[in-house]
Amino acid sequence: MSAESARRRVTDLSSHNPINVDSYKADIKNCRRELRKLIDSVNCHPILLRLAWHDAGTYDDSVAQWPDCGGANGSIRFDTEMSHGANAGLRKALTYLAPMKERFPNLSGADIIQLGGATAIEVAGGPVIPMKYGRVDVLTQTQCPKEGNLPDAEPPFAGDETIDASEHLRRVFYRMGFGDEEIVALSGAHTIGRAFAERSGTTAFGIGTKKATRYTGGCPVIGNTSNASSQSGGCPFAPPRKDGTESFGMPGGQSWTKKWLTFDNSYFKREYVDEPKELLWLSTDKALHVDVGFAPWFKLFGDDQTAFFDSFAKAFAKLSERGARFLPAGGIEA
Repeated sequence: MSAESARRRVTDLSSHNPINVDSYKADIKNCRRELRKLIDSVNCHPILLRLAWHDAGTYDDSVAQWPDCGGANGSIRFDTEMSHGANAGLRKALTYLAPMKERFPNLSGADIIQLGGATAIEVAGGPVIPMKYGRVDVLTQTQCPKEGNLPDAEPPFAGDETIDASEHLRRVFYRMGFGDEEIVALSGAHTIGRAFAERSGTTAFGIGTKKATRYTGGCPVIGNTSNASSQSGGCPFAPPRKDGTESFGMPGGQSWTKKWLTFDNSYFKREYVDEPKELLWLSTDKALHVDVGFAPWFKLFGDDQTAFFDSFAKAFAKLSERGARFLPAGGIEA
């Protein structure tokens, strides 16, 4: 099917198959409940958030036509886009969400992806995202965006190898219609999650206990710190989950924060300063507290978690709607 044919088909669906809003709301509610169970069981908060970010983060505000503009349209579920370098490791996230699509077939893939991201934030202790639903999925891989729309972590930066990290972030986020406050707030998502040598390549730490830091499985996790005296090198470490549960999923990788399954404002506390060998900090992270436009927001969010949560929730909701076509047109609040 050609891209034009696919667009016509979506138009036909919009015209002749109105959504039962009440039924859709019920499916969103039930899917959210199942996602909470999944996230709590396998600790997939970070990868579901990353999947939602990467599906929406291809948006180009200068392109008027859907789906050429990219954005939150479910295109990342196709191999063409999943094979982009920035999406390394994200196929696992689609595997997690596949049962949700089977159980709730009336929900679009784009909605399930964004619901997964929002739910992951909430389960990790973050803010409730004021999100709407009813996104229309692209239908073929020919509708996937070109590679290179997502931000890089380190220079040389795609598109222009001469620019610094601050300018690179602004080029990417301004293209999507975001300002400096929103750039810093969305970057705060690094408060949860890890980087892996096998995926982003931005760290030497990889998959498995032998390639982990002390905070990602290199030391035993234990809630009873009275046993710490029997260990050396700062082991064991406190569980990374907000609820103190000792499980954290697959060991390995390098995190930005000590409690990398807890969504709070730890990212803005710059914990890496005290433990630069254990915690990750990249050029694009440093830019946020060095650049004169970003730095005031970085300081505010470090001082005031409520301010961070408020800005993040609004920015993430906006990100989740970038490039989305809703059916019905105004979307569905659920």
